[in-house]
Amino acid sequence: MKPLARYASLNNYVELAHSAGLDPARMIRDAGLDPAGLGLQDRWVPASAIATLLENSATASGRDDFGIALAGLRRFSNLGPLSLVIREEPDVRSAVKMLVRYQHMYNEALRTRIGENGGITTLRVELDVGVPGHFPQSIDLAVGVLHQLLKGFLGRTWRPLSVSFTRPAPHDPAAYRRMFGTEVLFAERFDGISLYTKDLDAPNAMSDPLLRPYTRKILEGVDARENVTTSSRVRDLIELLLPTGRCSAEQVARSLGVDRRTVHRQLAAEGHTFSSVLDSTRAELASHMVGNTRYSLTEVSELLGFSSPANFSRWFRKQFGHSPSRWRSGTTEGRSPAPE
Repeated sequence: MKPLARYASLNNYVELAHSAGLDPARMIRDAGLDPAGLGLQDRWVPASAIATLLENSATASGRDDFGIALAGLRRFSNLGPLSLVIREEPDVRSAVKMLVRYQHMYNEALRTRIGENGGITTLRVELDVGVPGHFPQSIDLAVGVLHQLLKGFLGRTWRPLSVSFTRPAPHDPAAYRRMFGTEVLFAERFDGISLYTKDLDAPNAMSDPLLRPYTRKILEGVDARENVTTSSRVRDLIELLLPTGRCSAEQVARSLGVDRRTVHRQLAAEGHTFSSVLDSTRAELASHMVGNTRYSLTEVSELLGFSSPANFSRWFRKQFGHSPSRWRSGTTEGRSPAPE
């Protein structure tokens, strides 16, 4: 199946797109994404769609340094809970290894490999979004973010030995020189950063030993994400697609890069059907949204992908044994809904 990435991968995209003279919402829709989804940082979407958006944005703006510019706007906190753990690692080596081990938490398409030889360490960044094509903007973004993280660990005055890209040299490499402050090589054999191995043994400038036992707890159970189930990935996509009115087994299969039969077969192997995952996802969302008076019941019906409020009401009564209005009346009064 196609690798997924979190919407957090597009942090600061809107601001950069505006400054480059683009219409962010239109660019996002053209890439097959939902502009409203940018507010849902933990939502998973196809990594290929994010890569396509960055390439389209670079072309439309005439800025072949778009990915580097986006990396320059990133903050350490953009890694989410992972940032809390990494910053408390005692030295740079353990922080980098932690980043590599858990990078699937925010982007399944990225792989960073560590190689050490003769006192030089190479951090190679690889990208596989599950579709053919070249995506230099995504590579630029990934290498730029990695560089920003290393500077956080080693201090603002640190510089790598060199930075390499497989892409051809851009028309104006000035943004790359400003970002990395060192020799930047293009048309090379790999994408990544070279540094002295001794830099990895330096203490992590952000670490506080007293916080380390607490932050490590954040990652308890996270390893399971590497063996993510088909049903969990389908659920993530259902949550994304429901408000668009395009939530179907066919659309989910396309997003995952497989055919519908493959989705049904893999769900069956886990004891699920597409309908059962759809209903359970809707039920969880509905129980929260109906109880929240911020949304009208008509809006809830639309957000959950029903063709009409009447269809939503019938489905809700079947799931919960109450009409949506009766459920809302009971929950807003702090009691269980009365039986009908």
